[in-house]
Amino acid sequence: MFKRCALFLFCLLIPAFHSLPAHADLKIDITHGVSEPIPIAIPAFYGSNGSASQYGRDIAEVVKNDLVRSGLFSAVDPHSFVQDADSLLVAPRFADWRVLNTQALVVGKIEPQGDGRLKVEFRLWDVFAEQQMTGLAYFTIPSNWRRVAHIVADAIYKRITGEEGYFDTRIVYISETGPGTNRMKRLAIMDQDGENNRVLSDGRALVLTPRFSPTMQQITYMAYYNNRPRVYLFNIDTGAQTVLGDFANMTFAPRFSPDGNRVIFSLSESGSSNIYTMDLRSRHTQQLTSGSAISTAPCFSPDGQYITFESDRGGAQQIYVMRSNGSDVKRISFGDGHYGTPVWSPRGDLIAFTKLHDGHFYIGVMRPDGSGERELVESFHAEGPTWAPNGRVLMFFKDMPPGGHGDRAAHLYSIDLTGYNEREIPTPTDASDPAWSPLLP
Repeated sequence: MFKRCALFLFCLLIPAFHSLPAHADLKIDITHGVSEPIPIAIPAFYGSNGSASQYGRDIAEVVKNDLVRSGLFSAVDPHSFVQDADSLLVAPRFADWRVLNTQALVVGKIEPQGDGRLKVEFRLWDVFAEQQMTGLAYFTIPSNWRRVAHIVADAIYKRITGEEGYFDTRIVYISETGPGTNRMKRLAIMDQDGENNRVLSDGRALVLTPRFSPTMQQITYMAYYNNRPRVYLFNIDTGAQTVLGDFANMTFAPRFSPDGNRVIFSLSESGSSNIYTMDLRSRHTQQLTSGSAISTAPCFSPDGQYITFESDRGGAQQIYVMRSNGSDVKRISFGDGHYGTPVWSPRGDLIAFTKLHDGHFYIGVMRPDGSGERELVESFHAEGPTWAPNGRVLMFFKDMPPGGHGDRAAHLYSIDLTGYNEREIPTPTDASDPAWSPLLP
């Protein structure tokens, strides 16, 4: 069973300690990139007893790490803090914090409840305006403290940037072990920061290309049993697994439609490959492309009206866009090299892709009409871009040239749309083919 316990019964808006101006000035405009991260101080949350104090330290640390990894915030050195957790509960001494150039301050408190739950509350302060920007309280069981921390980080991120956060999410990926000539590839899942990692498949079959359902209830993935590809649906909450079908000519696992009711995939036959959809309720399939070209790796736009895919119908591997019924096909990539694995942003404004040119791999983005192409990552080998649910961050995998035994160590990385905040995501084994979940319900 993989069902998560209920996080909280409700959350409360926490009023300010005292009357202050009607609005805060602190805000990041992330639509045009950020030159300097905002200095933010996140002291340990106050705890009313020993165990609560430990939760307070742990939650503050996770919140800090989430925000700093986004590239939009820098953490003020805790050794320079001018107040402890007790005095912060009375009121921040804003003048003292301004001396440290602290622009945002997070104050929190952990209070055990009589029924065994924890009450976790926090306040976000604009130090220069001396304004409380937001304050919330959550009730949760103690084992879910880490998820509460991600939700707090999301609330802070949204209040300052105006954009939805992406910290309360999970990543499904392929865990790889063994020598390069005999790799074991298993399905694995973890929180977006690499914590709570667990393996979902037993390794008896080679598992490839997992994808999340928009509803967060299921993962679709492909596994090879006796060299025959089979597509599965895996329910994350219950651990139940069902067979979607045996597809002898499928090379990539399907992707879900935005409403979660259909999947889209490609099947190869007689040297060509075409794109199909399947209704998950009726299992009825519909062919969208035809011809002798290789058309594959399809992905729906977030509104479900369009599909992007890769095809060699023009003589080389390029990216195309068509309507969801297969009509009005247009090529959108025209740069040097071969383009593939297009993935539409959840915002609908960009398409991420992989490009191979002059022996180098690139992860890049372009607008749906092909304009504004930008390369974010260059590597010996980089593939598999997947979007955070707010459309501001990409995750992908890359590996290094083969060593003396032909092994390559694949690892997961994230990068934001500026291209300057690349960070490795820790995993206990080699890792590839990540897929980012929507925000957890």
